[in-house]
Amino acid sequence: MFNTLLYEVKEGVCTITFNRPEVFNAFNDEISYEFQDALKKAEQDENIRVIVLTGAGKAFCSGQDLKAIAGQNRNLSESLQKRYNPIIRRMRNMPKPIVCRLNGVAAGAGCSMALACDIIVACEEASLIEVFVNVGLVLDSGSSYFLPRLVGSARAFELATLAEKISAKQAHEWGMINKVVPMAELDNAVKSYTDRYAAAPTKAIALIKRMLNKSFHSDLETMLEYEMYCQEIAGNSEDYKEGVKAFNEKRKPLFKGK
Repeated sequence: MFNTLLYEVKEGVCTITFNRPEVFNAFNDEISYEFQDALKKAEQDENIRVIVLTGAGKAFCSGQDLKAIAGQNRNLSESLQKRYNPIIRRMRNMPKPIVCRLNGVAAGAGCSMALACDIIVACEEASLIEVFVNVGLVLDSGSSYFLPRLVGSARAFELATLAEKISAKQAHEWGMINKVVPMAELDNAVKSYTDRYAAAPTKAIALIKRMLNKSFHSDLETMLEYEMYCQEIAGNSEDYKEGVKAFNEKRKPLFKGK
């Protein structure tokens, strides 16, 4: 189906794997557009309740493949507009949770994609680095938005301007990622999340994701109004009816994501 990605769906879980391990899953034009297509496909598939994003081999994603564009006079603004920004927008607007299985280094745009996920589970060997300044560039693919919200302005400036690699342990302590485990336990740790989300009220989670996104640039009154709007939608869902019924019957709800 894809040349640069692995795409697998099993029991409501879609796993998308960056599959260019020979270049640490660096992004060229082909993988950029294939990833856009994969995200769109996962969003439209009603059988998919949660998405896992990971990398093949030792890296998660090393960002832009600089060798692939060597000697080219690229319009970087156009490249972001067509290749990276649509990816980040679709990830943040995805009405399903995205779990990052951080199996190795996430650098540059790869770091941005990891931070754009809803949950990050990392192995102890994993690391993150905002490497843009090392080639004379600035943050892109959403990192200027994600970083200060996760770690504060002082640490965000430091990470962006010094391009120092931070370990998964440090990133966890700073609130950038959710969980760090030994590599041997990574798959089980990811599964603990996907099992929950694959059986969760997907429509409610989609609404929660939209609410939290909106809260970053809204005041309290705006969010109170938006909560009323979203709660009305959630209250008309099949999963809400099942949740109430299961509660009254003293059993575990069987949510269908509708």
